[in-house]
Amino acid sequence: MTASLTSDILPAGPDGVLVRFALRPDPVAMTAAQVLARGLQDHPPAGVVEIAPGLVSVLLRFDPARTDRARLAARLGPQASAIAADPPPQPAPLRRWTIPAVFGGQHGPQLAEVARMAGIDEQQAIQTICGSDLNVLTIGFAPGQPYIGLLPQAWDIPRMSELNPRVPAGAVVVAVRQIVMFSAESATGWRQVAQSAFRNFDPDRNTPMPLLAGDAIRYTPVTADRLRELAAAPDGLGGATLEVLA
Repeated sequence: MTASLTSDILPAGPDGVLVRFALRPDPVAMTAAQVLARGLQDHPPAGVVEIAPGLVSVLLRFDPARTDRARLAARLGPQASAIAADPPPQPAPLRRWTIPAVFGGQHGPQLAEVARMAGIDEQQAIQTICGSDLNVLTIGFAPGQPYIGLLPQAWDIPRMSELNPRVPAGAVVVAVRQIVMFSAESATGWRQVAQSAFRNFDPDRNTPMPLLAGDAIRYTPVTADRLRELAAAPDGLGGATLEVLA
């Protein structure tokens, strides 16, 4: 049976409308948000100046000189309701990235803690991350920074009660069945399990933000010495490879 969705149309600031399908990162709601965002990007409503998909929602910003919130909500309501009433299947990914990473130790100092919380050992945790069907769910928080998932239900691990004061760029961190791979050094409430040399954002690269929502992601474990070699690659991809699937 297909999951039941709602489609709430909500105000967002002085010039925004948020279409929300769920309150939690439900896979069906995430697919609904992706389908709505793609449809709107192909046929943007009059007056819309930005379309920003989230995990289970889509934010639209509009030019008040060209449209207003009521008119935009009336335009979005039937489209969102139709998607919620008959949620589409998750589209197959068109591309797959394979990203090398070092797990555990100084490169993943909280891997053991995460494994205990998931009820498995460290090696099983690495195998789960590297063996799961993962996709870029959305890009946000920092330029090019991906939210990746979903991990199995046992990985519905809460964020930490206190911030980790620093994780480096390329850190692979987990919480609430998701992975974030950081674009820049940052504080975070997520637990670091690995380190990559992948740079999500480089303004000097031909494609500054290489990852796209919907891309399939696979992590592959490497040694620390190998990661140092990969980090020297001038493209900033840290040895990641891209496979076109369709």
